[in-house]
Amino acid sequence: MEKINFFSDKTGKFYQLLETSTIPVLKINSVPMHKYINVDPLIYVQIKINTVKPKGKVLDICTGFGYNAIQCAKCNSVTLVITIEIDPEVLEMAKVNKASNDLFSDKKISIIRGNAIEEIKAFKENEFDTIMHDPPTFVMAPELYHIDFYKEIFRVLKQKGVFWHYAPEPGKAKDAKKSAVFVKRIGERLKDAGFQNVQYDCKSGGYIARK
Repeated sequence: MEKINFFSDKTGKFYQLLETSTIPVLKINSVPMHKYINVDPLIYVQIKINTVKPKGKVLDICTGFGYNAIQCAKCNSVTLVITIEIDPEVLEMAKVNKASNDLFSDKKISIIRGNAIEEIKAFKENEFDTIMHDPPTFVMAPELYHIDFYKEIFRVLKQKGVFWHYAPEPGKAKDAKKSAVFVKRIGERLKDAGFQNVQYDCKSGGYIARK
């Protein structure tokens, strides 16, 4: 694959596509959007899917290269995947990334290009059986970690539905104490939003919660 490395005047961001032994990963302003150090990115995606066990109608927040959406759609238990991406440059990169081909060809996947904060308001209550939220860092998108957004996610999730939320493993960041406090607060906000059985799953690197 041709190396992709560019600055966008549209977004004011620098984009890089980084090859690995399996699937490429995306960097925005030098910040990786996928885990790839100490874990193969494809294996990590499969770990997330195996943890969540998606079924029915799935909402995938923050499409990226579409790896979560693609793997969800491969599950026989899944009928439809709606995935939301705000950044047009990311979707354009996905179009030239062979590992993302199914994102545009699988009839079980529907892409919404827009702001998840606004787009989620258009969905009905109890609409999704499974929701995956794989946001960039808090610094890049603090609104995706806000309790008001969590309340919207709770609203559109079905009773007994499963919600997975990426969060950096406590203690693994450069400032271990600060990162641990941050991750704890995510869990507390999820509980305040109404979620039950909120637990951090180290294997998938995120919170699992239910409605």
